[in-house]
Amino acid sequence: MSTQISADVDGTSPRWVRGIYVANLVAQMGIVVTGAVVRLTSSGLGCPKWPQCSGESITPVAGQVEEWHKYVEFGNRALTGVLIVLAFGALAAGLWDARRRRALVLPARRSLTWLAAVPLLGTVAQIPLGGITVLTGLNPIAVGSHLLLSLVLIALATALVHRASESGDGPPNDVVRREIRIGVLTLTGVMSGVLVAGMLVTASGPHAGDSRTHRLGLDPQTISWLHADLVVLAIGLLIGLRVALTATDAHPRIRRAATVALAVFLSQGLVGYVQYFTGLPWVVVGVHVLGATVVWWVLIRFLLAIRTRGAVRGAPKASV
Repeated sequence: MSTQISADVDGTSPRWVRGIYVANLVAQMGIVVTGAVVRLTSSGLGCPKWPQCSGESITPVAGQVEEWHKYVEFGNRALTGVLIVLAFGALAAGLWDARRRRALVLPARRSLTWLAAVPLLGTVAQIPLGGITVLTGLNPIAVGSHLLLSLVLIALATALVHRASESGDGPPNDVVRREIRIGVLTLTGVMSGVLVAGMLVTASGPHAGDSRTHRLGLDPQTISWLHADLVVLAIGLLIGLRVALTATDAHPRIRRAATVALAVFLSQGLVGYVQYFTGLPWVVVGVHVLGATVVWWVLIRFLLAIRTRGAVRGAPKASV
């Protein structure tokens, strides 16, 4: 006889699988914030060795000259273990989802499986980079590279969550005018410049690591002005795109994504000016780092929202 295969035949990933992907995204954003806390509290060398914390011990030991800083740094290292567990979970979920598709005779979504492997590959890449950061005495380029890799992983984790909610892997179709798509791509490039400039500001200022950390030697005021100018340019571009989306009667979902991005951009800009004119208090700087991860996340969501992919029509019948 014949029976119709049921359950999740629209091509999207099951809700629990998407939940694991979301957990990975949140964890990738969280590790950026905890890493910033390490730097802002001058705890970057709280564990002066790697992979040990001190001497031959992986964990902090009594009598370390680093005092409470050792716990801050070790806490950030320990969070990497959580990331690894979640990353293995994402890979396992992706492989299970691929097997489910084969059982339902659904088209394979290899790109989704590869994206599910990104959290693990990225976290593994971060481990030696973290070691290089410690062993080079918090070299600002190493610290900045650590951050930029995290931002790449946040972008890919956002893409994973988004693609898992789509029904297929067909060729991308623009759902906005070509000029708007170019504008969104330009905005993404400008915001990438904003993040790099922000990293250079940190590497040149008082929160580059601790009192023993050398700075890049760039003039903090000049690089801060460049960073602010790029932020203003990004906000201006986003306002123009939001107007264009309304003028072209774009889908409400896309207009909403642009509105959310604009609100986050403006909030982050306000925090940036507050931290600059109040002398860079570390708490406000930490909020600014958190805001940077949220800005990047909403921008990638906006970028992904302007395209759709072909849907899977459904599963064929199977004979049993």
